[in-house]
Amino acid sequence: MPYYTIALLLLGIAILGVAWLPSLLEKYPLSYPILYILLGLGVFSLPIPLPHADPQMHKELVKHLSELCVIVALTGTGLKIDRPFSLRAWRSPLLLVLVLMVFTIAGMAVAGHWLLGLAPASALLLAAALAPTDPVLAGDVQVGDPGEGREDNVRFALTGEAGLNDGLAFPFVYLALALLPTAVPLSERLLHWLWLDVGYRIGMGVLLGWLSGKLLAYLIFNLPKRVSIKTEGYGFVALAVTLTSYAVTELVHGYGFLAVFIAAITLRSRERKHEYHRLMHAFTDQMERLFIVVILLLLGAAIADGLLRALTWPGAALGVLLVLVLRPLGGMLTLIRSPRINLAERAVISFFGIRGIGSVFYVAYALGEADFPQARQIWAVLAFTMLLSITVHGVLATPVMNWLDHRHGRRTAAELAESAE
Repeated sequence: MPYYTIALLLLGIAILGVAWLPSLLEKYPLSYPILYILLGLGVFSLPIPLPHADPQMHKELVKHLSELCVIVALTGTGLKIDRPFSLRAWRSPLLLVLVLMVFTIAGMAVAGHWLLGLAPASALLLAAALAPTDPVLAGDVQVGDPGEGREDNVRFALTGEAGLNDGLAFPFVYLALALLPTAVPLSERLLHWLWLDVGYRIGMGVLLGWLSGKLLAYLIFNLPKRVSIKTEGYGFVALAVTLTSYAVTELVHGYGFLAVFIAAITLRSRERKHEYHRLMHAFTDQMERLFIVVILLLLGAAIADGLLRALTWPGAALGVLLVLVLRPLGGMLTLIRSPRINLAERAVISFFGIRGIGSVFYVAYALGEADFPQARQIWAVLAFTMLLSITVHGVLATPVMNWLDHRHGRRTAAELAESAE
């Protein structure tokens, strides 16, 4: 069986779809990620011998593929935010990350232990992986392209949250690793976690992200014209921003996810109206979609290969609890004292906590570092929660955001496209 040729055919069809489906589905309550999962599920359910797609068998591949997808998405996310950073202007995403995410991790960890019977370390790992919202699959509820102007309270809060929390959830993944039984006393492990995984790694992520953004901004905007970067090279600069800021930070054991996002918003703060930002974002958006295609096809394939076999009714209930109870209720309470956000906006922000590719990375990373009890259950609950989130949020994103736009007297993306024609 020529697996390589079949993979090329499937990938070619999928890439054609990702170029065509977003505009086709723009007016309808359906998102293309659902279709790609179904495509992967359908192909791997055919009665032909295909390779196993079990993530437990390919942890390194799953980790690095999801890692690349997330860091590219984080660069694009940071570049498309028009609002300059300040504690006051970024109050809502900071609250969602520093308060709601911690509340969600605590609630999910307790529920995973008591409802599903997971060991404490496994329960915390699952909670830490599922708590952050995803910068990859949340495009329908995020801000528009750089300078486009579609940056209301809801879109900005969800975009800023997705950019920040993929890095700030990492300390809790390390805490789950610290809870695994070892010869080192627990108190010593917790102290090590506090100063290294919380203090040092976050500090280095912020510092090196800021320095990377400043340095790259200087190279782009301050070099003499004869050695400046030409327009056709802007996309490669986007890739350079992503890889260099991530790699340098990881080499000194900082949080690379956080550094990539900080570098992107730091770079965005220079020459805000320059065409560079729009072109660079367009390149990252295309790369992100390519990674999404591959990962969603493999997710569908893994489901066909039995990824959900370990799912129990309590495990499914845990996913429902997160998507339909913990996130919406926690979001409403977290933002209750945000005077600039009205009740309808608060409800939409609270509901659209989309789970996705970042969660896959965290689980693959942790399971590659150590043996966690009930690893199969962790993968099964993760996959079910992703499916639930992608389906529910994917179906509701377009009508809800259109309703919000009409409520604010703004034209929807589809209406803007029609007027442009």
